[in-house]
Amino acid sequence: MTTKTIHKAYKVRLKLSEEQAKQFARTAGVCRLVWNLCLKQRTMVYSSRKKSMSSAVQMREITQLRQAYDWIKDAPSQVLQQKVLDLDKAYKNFFEGRADFPEFKKKGKTVDSFRFPQGFRIDNRRILLPKIGWVGFFKSQPIKGDLRHVTVSRTGKHWFASITCEVVIASAAPRVKDVGIDMGIKKLCAMSDGKIVANPAVLDRYAKKLAKLQRHLARKTKFSKNFNKLKAKITALHIKIANTRRDHAHKTTTSIAKNHGLVVLEDLNVKGMSKSAKGTIEDPGRNVRQKAGLNRGITDAGWGEFRRQLEYKVGWANGIVVAVNSRNTSRKCSSCGHTAKENRLTQAGFICVACSHADDADVNAAINILRAGHARLACQVTGDSMPAATGTPRLAA
Repeated sequence: MTTKTIHKAYKVRLKLSEEQAKQFARTAGVCRLVWNLCLKQRTMVYSSRKKSMSSAVQMREITQLRQAYDWIKDAPSQVLQQKVLDLDKAYKNFFEGRADFPEFKKKGKTVDSFRFPQGFRIDNRRILLPKIGWVGFFKSQPIKGDLRHVTVSRTGKHWFASITCEVVIASAAPRVKDVGIDMGIKKLCAMSDGKIVANPAVLDRYAKKLAKLQRHLARKTKFSKNFNKLKAKITALHIKIANTRRDHAHKTTTSIAKNHGLVVLEDLNVKGMSKSAKGTIEDPGRNVRQKAGLNRGITDAGWGEFRRQLEYKVGWANGIVVAVNSRNTSRKCSSCGHTAKENRLTQAGFICVACSHADDADVNAAINILRAGHARLACQVTGDSMPAATGTPRLAA
């Protein structure tokens, strides 16, 4: 039996004393300060000298800061070093086109987090963190594998630890069943085998409650006790919405990964599709309100998170995920291949004007997406070029 090594994260909620919660907040604050100082230093050095600073130089300067200020020295040195390495990675992602330029972190506007790469230990339902001590946590499943690093983060009023482990798993036999998936808003996804997964539309479900709380918040005096209480309620509701959406995506992607060896998706530019249509004063946008509703629906559907989960889960099961250009897949007949905009006169229905083939519009598109994926793989094997109708998709293993 062959095996493979994967990295798996176990996220647990921590049980903190009042003093530990204050210590965590102080550590997160120092990490935020180190990030901002290093980012400012790098931008200033580059603007004046046209040279980039190395992380090694900044780490030495952080050591000098720790010697000069006791409140910085109280924070574990390794978590501060990790922030410098995080900034390095942020710069790399920017220059390689995967992310925007790094931004300054503001208290209350960014997620408080810090990472321990070593020196921690787990004993049943508690974890030992350097310079902090033993911290209890709620254990929902056994933590297996070799410990690699622990990331502590705050969501709302709770602190969590994401424990990353290196796990050896048995390589499963690849599934022989292939599936194409068409992503949507009303339907989260439609599959080429006819299965439809509804979109839970969690944000719509809580929209009225959220709007009511935000109206009440607007009437409160800023930073008063009642203002802070109401803001905490809104944050808790946002967390509930995000958790519900993520749970639904996990259940759906797990089912797909268990049953299919090849999964073909649309290569969607989610960031571009959900971009605001407001425009500028000189060049104002059109249909702004309708576009805002579409953007909200795309965000609520969580297409990016769905794809991220699917890619690593299918990979764990020895399958592959192929991302293809979805151009004309919703207008092309899956039966005869005729492509025309008249084939899809309504959002849900598809009737081919050439052969009268009728089907659910999204299922028809999913079948075409699957065929585009097969064409992509066939071209990789034979070395032929892709047909123009299927575009130039990207293979993601």
